[in-house]
Amino acid sequence: MFNKCISLFLLALLTACGATQPLPYQKDRPPEARDQYSGAEGLKQQQQDQTYLMNKELADKCTAAKIDLAMAEQEKNTSEIHQQIELINSHCLSED
Repeated sequence: MFNKCISLFLLALLTACGATQPLPYQKDRPPEARDQYSGAEGLKQQQQDQTYLMNKELADKCTAAKIDLAMAEQEKNTSEIHQQIELINSHCLSED
C-alpha cells in the first residue's frame, strides 16, 4: 500500500512539473514584441528573431535613404545626394 501511495505521489509530481514549464517563446507575439525565450527551441527562435530584426532595421534605413535621395535630387542638393548614396551603399543589401 505504501509503495502505491509513493508511486501515485511521484506520478502526480511529475505531471505537475511538466505543466509548469514555460513555452519556448511567445508564439502569439511578433518578433518585435517577444522578450521571453526558454530552452533550445527558444534559443533558436531568439536567433531567428534577432536576424529578422537586424534585416528589418537595415531595410528601414535603406528605404529612408532612398526617400531622402529622391528629395535631395529634386532639390539638386549635391552634398546631400552624395551622403544619401553612401548611406544606400552601406545599408541596402544587394539583390543579386
